[in-house]
Amino acid sequence: MAEKPVERSAEDILKEYEKDTDTMMYTGVMAKIVGAIAIAFSMFQIYTATFGILDAQLQRAVHLGFGLCLVYLLYPTKKSWSRTRLHPLDLLLAILGAAAPGYIVVQYQELVLRSGRATDLDMVVGCAGVLLVIEAARRVVGLPMVCVVLAFLAYAFLGPYMPGVLAHRGLTPAQLVSHLFFTTEGVFGIPLGVSSTFIFLFILFGAYLEATGLGKFFIDLANSIAGWASGGPAKVAVLSSGLMGTVSGSSVANVVGTGSLTIPMMKKLGYHKNFAGAVEAAASTGGQLMPPVMGAAAFLMAEFIGVPYIEIVKAAIVPAFLYFAGVWLGVHFEAKRENLKGIPRSELPSIFSILKERGHLALPLIIIVYLLVSGYTPMRAALVAIVLSIVCSALRKSTRMKPIEIVEGLILGAKGVLSVLVACAAAGIIIGVVTKTGIGLKLASGLLDLSGGMLFPTMVFTMITAIILGMGVPTTANYVITSTIAAPAIIQLGVPVLCAHMFVFYFGIIADVTPPVALAAFAGAGIAGGDPLKTGINASKLAIAAFIIPYMFVYAPELLMVDATAVSVILATISALIGMVALSSALIGFLADNCTKLERVLLIVGGLLLIKPGLVTDVCGLALFAAILLLQLRRRKAA
Repeated sequence: MAEKPVERSAEDILKEYEKDTDTMMYTGVMAKIVGAIAIAFSMFQIYTATFGILDAQLQRAVHLGFGLCLVYLLYPTKKSWSRTRLHPLDLLLAILGAAAPGYIVVQYQELVLRSGRATDLDMVVGCAGVLLVIEAARRVVGLPMVCVVLAFLAYAFLGPYMPGVLAHRGLTPAQLVSHLFFTTEGVFGIPLGVSSTFIFLFILFGAYLEATGLGKFFIDLANSIAGWASGGPAKVAVLSSGLMGTVSGSSVANVVGTGSLTIPMMKKLGYHKNFAGAVEAAASTGGQLMPPVMGAAAFLMAEFIGVPYIEIVKAAIVPAFLYFAGVWLGVHFEAKRENLKGIPRSELPSIFSILKERGHLALPLIIIVYLLVSGYTPMRAALVAIVLSIVCSALRKSTRMKPIEIVEGLILGAKGVLSVLVACAAAGIIIGVVTKTGIGLKLASGLLDLSGGMLFPTMVFTMITAIILGMGVPTTANYVITSTIAAPAIIQLGVPVLCAHMFVFYFGIIADVTPPVALAAFAGAGIAGGDPLKTGINASKLAIAAFIIPYMFVYAPELLMVDATAVSVILATISALIGMVALSSALIGFLADNCTKLERVLLIVGGLLLIKPGLVTDVCGLALFAAILLLQLRRRKAA
C-alpha cells in the first residue's frame, strides 16, 4: 500500500525544491564574517548604482567575486557536512572564488594592453575561474545545469568530429579559456552584466518589501476583495500570488510564501488537496509573468533585444491578464461544480481598514512603475524604490523597520541574488561557446529544416525544448539558451523579435507546472499533503492559458502592443478572454451546468477558434460557445 503523503513545514519544502535556500547556519564569529561580506556586496552594488557603474568587465568581476565567495561559504560541498562549521575545502574555494575574478580587477590594465596574448598565469586563473563557476552552479542551481554547460564545453573541443552541419574547426583549451574568462563574451557576458546592475537591485528591493510585511498585506487585501465569493480562498490564492509575483522572482518561493496560508484555507473550504496545491502552483508560477517586476529573464530580454525594460513591461500586460484570468476561471468553475462557498463577509477584513493601515506599503511598487514610464533606467528606478520602501514602512509604527532590519535586508538581498548570479555566469559559458563556434545559427537552421520552414511546427519544437530545459535549468538560463538557439529560427519566419523572445520566455517559466518535473506543483503538493503528479496535472490544466497565449501573440502581435492600436488590442483581448472561458470550462467540466463529453469537445474547439485571430474564426468560435452556454442555461432552468 502506498504511503500517504503528509503535510510538511514550509521551510522544509522550500529547502527541498529551492536549492538556494538550503544554506549553512553559522553562529558567532563566522555568522558575522558572512554577514559583513554580504553587506559589503550590497553596499558595492548600491554605491555603483548611485555614482556610476565601473567598466563592464570590472563591474562584473567584482560582482562575481563577491558571489562566488558567498556561494562557497554558504553552500557546502556535501550535504552530509556540518551546517554550522565551515569545512577547510569550502574556505579554500571561497578564497579562490574571490581571487579569480579579483585577478581581473588587479591586472585590468595589463590584460587590456595584452588583449589576445594570454600568459600562462592568465590561463591558470581563467581555467580556475570557469571551473569555480561550474562547481558553484552544481551547488546552487543543480546538476542538470552543469550537464548542459559541460555538453556545450565538450562541443567546443569536439567540433572536428561532429557530423554534418554541427562540425567546426574545434577550439584549443587556451582559445576557449581566454574567450570565456577574459572577454565580455563568456562568463562576463550580458547575463552577468544584467545581474550586476538591474537584477541585484530589484532583488534587494524585493527583500525590503517582504521585510515590511507586504506579503501579508497582499493576502489580506485579496481576502477582502474575493474571499466572500464562490471558492473564495482559491481566488484569494490567485490574487495574492499574482501580487506577490511582482516581488518574488521564484515560483517555488511564491508557492511556499503565500501557499502556507492559502492552501489550508482552500482545504478547509472543501477543495481537494491535489487541486488546492495546484491552484497555488499555477498562480505563483504566473507571478514571473506579472509586471512591473517580472522574473530576472525579463531584464535579460530587454538587453538582448535592445529595448527599454518598460517596453517589456508594456508587452507583458495583456498576456499576464489573460493568464491569471484563465487560472481564476478554472478556480471559479471548479467551485461552481463542487458548490463550494466563500468565507462569510463577517469574518473578512475590511478593504478600507486594510488600505488605511498598510496601504502605504504598496507605494514603492506604484512609484517604480511611474519612474519606469517616466524614462528612468531600471537600475535608478530600483534604487529609488529601495529607499522608498524603507521610508514608506516608517509612516506607521506597526510597519516601521528597525535599524537592524534594514541591515538584515542588505544581507538577504545579497544572499537572494546568488542563484541568479550563478545561473547568469554559467549561462555566459554557454553563450561564449555559441558565439565562438557559431552553433546558434546552425541549430536555428536545423530547427527550420526539421519543421519544413513552417511557423507552427517550429513553435511546437521550440516549446518542447523550453519545457524540457525548464525541468532542470532555471528560467534565467533557460531563456538564455532558447533565445540564442530557438528564437532566431522563429524570427527568420517573419515573427517580430519581441514576440519570438516572449514566446521562449513564457515556456521557460511554465515548465514549473509541467509534469513530470513541476517544481512549483511539487511544492504545492508538499504543503497540501497531496500527490505531486496529480497536483502537477491539475496545475497544468489551470495554467492552460500559458500554453496557448504564446501562440496567440505570435499570430496576433497586437497582444504585446506591437504595431497595435487601442481598438485592435481591446478586440483581440476580448476575443481571447472569451476563448479562455470556453477552454477553462471544458477542462473543468462546468460552464453554467455540468458539461457532457461532447460539450467539452465543442467548447475546446470554440475556445481555440476564438483564440486564433481572424473574423471568421472568432464568429464561429463565439457561435459554438454561445450555443453551449444557452443549452446549459436552459437545462439548468428545467432541472
